[in-house]
Amino acid sequence: MFIRRCWYVAAWSDELPADTLVPRMIANEPLVLYRDREGQLVVLEDRCCHRLAPLSKGRLEGDDLRCMYHGLKFNREGICIEVPGQSLIPPKARVRCFPAVEKHGWIWIWMGEPALADEALIPPAVGSDDARWTLRHGQMDYDANYQLVNDNLTDFSHLSYVHAKSFGTSEEFARTRPSVTRIPRGIRVQRWVTEPLNEHAEALLTDRLGLHNDEQWQSYDFLAPGVLLMYSAFYPPGTAQRLNRGEPGADDGEPISANFTSQAVTPMTPRTCRYFYSWGPRAGAGADETADLMIAVARKAFAEDKEMIEAQQKVMDHDPTRRELPLSADLGPTRMRRVIDELIEAEQSEPPHASADTAGR
Repeated sequence: MFIRRCWYVAAWSDELPADTLVPRMIANEPLVLYRDREGQLVVLEDRCCHRLAPLSKGRLEGDDLRCMYHGLKFNREGICIEVPGQSLIPPKARVRCFPAVEKHGWIWIWMGEPALADEALIPPAVGSDDARWTLRHGQMDYDANYQLVNDNLTDFSHLSYVHAKSFGTSEEFARTRPSVTRIPRGIRVQRWVTEPLNEHAEALLTDRLGLHNDEQWQSYDFLAPGVLLMYSAFYPPGTAQRLNRGEPGADDGEPISANFTSQAVTPMTPRTCRYFYSWGPRAGAGADETADLMIAVARKAFAEDKEMIEAQQKVMDHDPTRRELPLSADLGPTRMRRVIDELIEAEQSEPPHASADTAGR
């Protein structure tokens, strides 16, 4: 089951150049993305209404898309405007058109009824166009259900073990529990990390960034359907105790360094998903070199997650009757799954909007 009335990240903006058809699968729906002659986004169902051939195998003709199986041509609203050899075009000759917005360096697609698309629901990510940060980005595909990746991102206790040799995380993440609070359409996770990195920490995280015995404040929102927005700041030793382990404010001094990461998990099918990520330091002298080093470590760490989560999915598929044993560290994943379940239940309990676009169904 997937949330429909939400915005999913489909691609980075630079993945969609002009005169290019890009296929995507989101929430088990095949889509084709392209830009019209003015550079505006067009997202259609990747399935011709005639013989169900993929339109992503088609040809762009100005703002229109021609299916290259039998030649039907569709405008940017998904309406068929030409059938070769036939003057009468059936009223049902159309495919679904999906609302799309380009923001924060990502292409967001609304998978619900178009009439209900609300841009205010796009999570406030930080993109490469934000002058405050110097970010690098990447992505990877998982052979696993997207909820398993969501679980991984809402419970960082695994960092002590999965990422001991990449992020160099200490045992503190496994032994202590963060503050987890419910926010609209998601959760907020906050914590202080006061123990130094372990002996396997990459040079990036010590000498290169100057993070020796400094204390880290970490705060992130995790929003439906699977978007993580995390701010991390480093302060001199003793800061956490001075603030009674509360959130630092503007009057508590400028952090020694800070970084931001925007991440998104997009389900493709029930057993596959795509993970988008960016990470980088505050803009300033040396930020470009630091950002390059940070993303290199991130890629290593996220590959460690991928290996573990895909192995987890295989074990779960082997015996779907086996149940997990919840622990206190599962507060974040449990609350986030509840958010998603509630949003799905709300959609199912409310009738479709009267003007919802159901063409091609």
